[in-house]
Amino acid sequence: MPILSSNSFEVISRSPEQTRRFGMRLGGMLEPGDVVGLSGDLGAGKTTLVQGVAAGWGSPDLASSPTFVLVNTYRRPEDGRLFHLDAYRISGPAEAIDLDLDILLEQGPLVVEWVERIQAALPKDGLWIKMNWIDEFHRDMLLRAGGKRYLTLLEILRKEIFRS
Repeated sequence: MPILSSNSFEVISRSPEQTRRFGMRLGGMLEPGDVVGLSGDLGAGKTTLVQGVAAGWGSPDLASSPTFVLVNTYRRPEDGRLFHLDAYRISGPAEAIDLDLDILLEQGPLVVEWVERIQAALPKDGLWIKMNWIDEFHRDMLLRAGGKRYLTLLEILRKEIFRS
């Protein structure tokens, strides 16, 4: 019996650059309404991954952690917005609802760091990424898809990463 379910797969990143490149692949596939939730301890590489997501999505801006402003907005030259929420300082789902998440999702994709703190306020479907620090350079990323759209994204990523 496989350890991972059919709606998940695992990737080991061997450098911050590789984590960013993975994020770029993901970012290039995101559409308004998409939710990507990131969990993992401090230093697990969440913001590094988001830097790649923003670049792949088409933003010329360098992504940074929105810990104190809560939500960063990245724009791309032709049109659109990508929202980057850091839930570390949010007390829970009720406070997250006050951020008008539904309006953000109408306008663009939403990437959430520390997603476990507000998951109940987010749509049920999404791409959930658990990041783990292995050592100074290596990170483990366990991706899990919830919903048909995200199963499709997961399959495309799997084919691109593993060329199978």
